[in-house]
Amino acid sequence: MKLNNNVLKLLRSTLAAVALTAPAAVLAEDTDKEVIEWTLQAHLPTGSGSWQDSVVAVKEKLYERTDGRLNIKLHAAGSLFGATEIFPAVKRGVIEIGYTSPAYLMSYIPTAGLAFSVPGAFQNVWEAQYFWTHLGFESLIREEAAEHGIQYFTDKLYPTEMVLKKRVESMDDFDSLKIRSAGLLQSFVSEVGAAATYVPGPEIYQALSTGVVDGAHWGAAQEANALSLYEVAKYHVRPALGIGGVEAFIINQKALNALPEDIRNIVVETLNEHFLDRTNEYLYQETVMLKKLKETQGVEVIELPQEVQDRMWAVGEKIRKEEAKKSDNAAEAVKRLDQFLRSLGRID
Repeated sequence: MKLNNNVLKLLRSTLAAVALTAPAAVLAEDTDKEVIEWTLQAHLPTGSGSWQDSVVAVKEKLYERTDGRLNIKLHAAGSLFGATEIFPAVKRGVIEIGYTSPAYLMSYIPTAGLAFSVPGAFQNVWEAQYFWTHLGFESLIREEAAEHGIQYFTDKLYPTEMVLKKRVESMDDFDSLKIRSAGLLQSFVSEVGAAATYVPGPEIYQALSTGVVDGAHWGAAQEANALSLYEVAKYHVRPALGIGGVEAFIINQKALNALPEDIRNIVVETLNEHFLDRTNEYLYQETVMLKKLKETQGVEVIELPQEVQDRMWAVGEKIRKEEAKKSDNAAEAVKRLDQFLRSLGRID
């Protein structure tokens, strides 16, 4: 059956209209999708391993999981605020999210000293992870952060380990050291016997190379390498000064509440999931990095003398008792920690 010309013309015009309007409809649908933009300030430079594997990774996960509806603009160390200004900026809502260290939060969150690192307590990262999750330490931190209108999410757990320019053979050798430190560990290192002083991250290399300090801690091997510290300090020191959650994401609660419910749930679930995944990933990366540093830069892993380690353990117990006085949550944290260590046979 043949169609007459009028019918054919009608069909052609209809098909052409559909072809023209279909893309427009899709475009309109995409245009209607609300894109929420957040600003994140980090305390780390872009050269840090955790910039890519923590900060950028979380941004990309959230963008993908929200189908592009949450886009986070990233700012590296010092680009908007200094490290100590990140928490106040998030608290006031000047920026929605920050990536920072508990070392900079101790005047706001009493448990932050223990969150940064628990000196003289854990021997393995799994112990710290058990304390954070199963024994509720993360919840105790979050309760105090919530008083400032902030949601707190630990990024990862790992050991904080020093790099040194010279060997330590005795307690006297340790006492003669000048160490770059920060947070609760600054008090810890000083009480063990070295002279601890704070130096901002971007200035650590210069301080080491010019002899202002003899050693430093900036995370562990990956972070120290990111700052090229092994160029001037060939000794990687164990045991760790402490194991803890040295970085965290902090989010303004009002900004989080303002998100659509599905996006808000994705943010919380993603950051909780990231904590466990990133901790395991980081430990693997540490092993690989130290192997590479030994082979390519002549880095040597050394163990502190037993007399120094004994002193570290004693000072750690003393500092934990002092931290317990800072708040009800800090006292509860230390109580749970002592019970845990007692169950492991570490204390009587």
